[in-house]
Amino acid sequence: MASGPQLGQLVQDFTLPGGILTDDAFERSDFTLSKARGRAVVLAFYPGDNTPVCTKQLCSYSSGFETFEGLDAEVWGISPQGVDSHEAFARAHGLRMPLLADEGREIAKAYGVSAPGIGVRRAIFLVGPDGDLRWKHVALFGATFQSLDTLAGRLSGIKVA
Repeated sequence: MASGPQLGQLVQDFTLPGGILTDDAFERSDFTLSKARGRAVVLAFYPGDNTPVCTKQLCSYSSGFETFEGLDAEVWGISPQGVDSHEAFARAHGLRMPLLADEGREIAKAYGVSAPGIGVRRAIFLVGPDGDLRWKHVALFGATFQSLDTLAGRLSGIKVA
């Protein structure tokens, strides 16, 4: 497994297909990390749509949408499932963040979170508005996740002056 980006370094740019649920529409598009410059981005890698821990994690982040917005940050969920699966997942749980499809796990590999057997380790990468990695957490087992409060605390320290 690659080590992935290091703290203080520019993270690898990528473009992935995905979508975001807005009202009743699931708007599909490509998401490019470098196009989000100027805002902090929480990259939330998760093993799978509609699994118990992943559902709890993404629902907690979605319910904290206003907290992230107040910190000038956005959350992108990334997993190996396709965009159709992400749409069903977002609709079933009212998820309000973009869900990106890393079907070949190329981005998971580049970020050092691809894992044999489970596919992708649960991981968080906080990317600053300048594109540098400010904080990361890669779960060993993935049965728990970083809370909204933990992420908000980390994000409050990287706001643009």
